[in-house]
Amino acid sequence: MTVPEYTSHTPLRIGTRRSPLALAQAEMAAAAIRQAHDLEESAVILMPMLSSGDKIQDRPLAEIGGKALWTKELERALIEDDIDIAVHSMKDVETVRSPLFILSAMLPRADVRDRLIGVTSLDNLRPQAVIGTSSPRRAAQLKAMRPDLETRPIRGNVATRMAQVAAGEFDATLLAAAGLDRLGQPDVGTSLPLETMLPAAAQGAIGIDHLASRGELAVFLQAVNHPATFTAVTAERAFLEALGGNCHSPVAAHATCNADTITLRGEILSEDGSERHSGILEFVSDDHEGPARLAHALLEKSSDRLRHLFAP
Repeated sequence: MTVPEYTSHTPLRIGTRRSPLALAQAEMAAAAIRQAHDLEESAVILMPMLSSGDKIQDRPLAEIGGKALWTKELERALIEDDIDIAVHSMKDVETVRSPLFILSAMLPRADVRDRLIGVTSLDNLRPQAVIGTSSPRRAAQLKAMRPDLETRPIRGNVATRMAQVAAGEFDATLLAAAGLDRLGQPDVGTSLPLETMLPAAAQGAIGIDHLASRGELAVFLQAVNHPATFTAVTAERAFLEALGGNCHSPVAAHATCNADTITLRGEILSEDGSERHSGILEFVSDDHEGPARLAHALLEKSSDRLRHLFAP
């Protein structure tokens, strides 16, 4: 198979959303590709586009189509040959995708934790404080710890959300540490330990995909793939798939790789946080059924009400 050669005349076209964070992540991917293949700056270019998720800001994502709203414009651009590859925040990529597309590479994972914005700790939140979040996971985890808290939807990019907290519209919000770091704001907010808030599956990971028919790109992108990240995120996504949930299902997962084993932690919750089940499982890296075993174990411990949020 011939590995493609990219130049300023025939550049590699990277599709990305237009948000500041998405552009920063696409630039990271572009820089990694240039370095790995010793390419000129002009041999790799960004093709920003506005996603449906960016256009619709007045409703929670789960109510208007879920994660597909972040990716469908990029997928269309791949099909129509407007771009060669697409860069995604992996936690925004649907768990079950069309076989037309394949994720071939992930960059080294960043900080997976959530950061609390507005106060220095959860204990410092006033009684009945209002937290801005459109994440079912974050809302359920907060209510499990502090049933008095009220959660309300918040949308927009990082700067918009922080401005809403600063203006007093919310007492606090939660943002991914990885996104803040990539935007040059490593000192903003308080990072919450994984024992307090287990992150979303694939949080902190950047993925690169393309048409499955373009096998030459799969070979080309291996130069920037981080195997440990790819393995861990794949396990987390397999856990989600085995649960059979949707965008309304509060679920968290985090995997780590150690030599030939994977340690996977998972958590499922009721929407109001009143029921919460978590577990941890270690299995060998080539045991593809490991994530499903953990998912089924958590579902077996759950009430019918909670199981209804996940089981297909």
